[in-house]
Amino acid sequence: MTKNRKADPVIRIGAVAYDAKVVTIWEGFKAYFDTRGLKTDYVLYSNYESQVDALLQGEVDIAWNSPLAWVRAQYESEGGFQPLAMRDTDRDLTTKIIVRKNSGIENLQDLRGKSIGVGATDSPQATLIPLNLLAASGLRPGKDFQVVYHNVMVGKHGDHVGGERDSARALALGKVDASCVLDTNYLAFINEGTLDPGTTAILASTEPFDHCNFSAAPALPADLAQRFKQTVLEMSFQDPEIRPYMEMEGLKQWLDARTTGYKQLEDAVSRFKLFEQPFTTAVNGAL
Repeated sequence: MTKNRKADPVIRIGAVAYDAKVVTIWEGFKAYFDTRGLKTDYVLYSNYESQVDALLQGEVDIAWNSPLAWVRAQYESEGGFQPLAMRDTDRDLTTKIIVRKNSGIENLQDLRGKSIGVGATDSPQATLIPLNLLAASGLRPGKDFQVVYHNVMVGKHGDHVGGERDSARALALGKVDASCVLDTNYLAFINEGTLDPGTTAILASTEPFDHCNFSAAPALPADLAQRFKQTVLEMSFQDPEIRPYMEMEGLKQWLDARTTGYKQLEDAVSRFKLFEQPFTTAVNGAL
């Protein structure tokens, strides 16, 4: 259902409550928009599937989408959504496939017959993208190696690090032969002690990919979409009022959104036919 813009000029923004801090972040962002004369409200969802459904049905105008939510929105709408902005930290990420040192595993083909720990079934960075890399190398998930899922908060698309941390911990304990973790999380796990320094090695790395973006629905008037985008891009890390909320959201600068960084995830979705069966079935281990 599309809103009457003359009767309701408020831009409704969807976001997923993957952590309690999300409320604080969006209260801060809403106040920032208000001081700049941009009327907004936010709607929090417990999972990305509900958020994408709301975006498709016109219940929200813009969504703060995970990469998988963006790909699904484009798939369902046949490319009808517009990417507006993304964080500086959303660009050029990589996932590392790590192993224990002295494990004898020296290349991807050595993983044949082994067990590989991944994050939640719907995590782009800790599951779908690295599994696509392995499949492209000739190793079929579930056939040539065992996939060990760590399903923490499925529906959040890996926006928290719980599943990845459990996967790394499983590697440290010898429960899996390899683990898939985001590059920045790999360093964090070493620093926090989940992985002992010097005990693991990087076996392979994915090509760089991008993460979240603000996605605008086709029905949102172009002038409002552009105004929202410009207001977001003008957020300054030097502004003491908005800086705490930018820090909580993990960025120092908003950038113009791009779509080239979703190619690997699009390939994974196509390879595993993720949207060609009931979505909840696909993300619960039917890869």
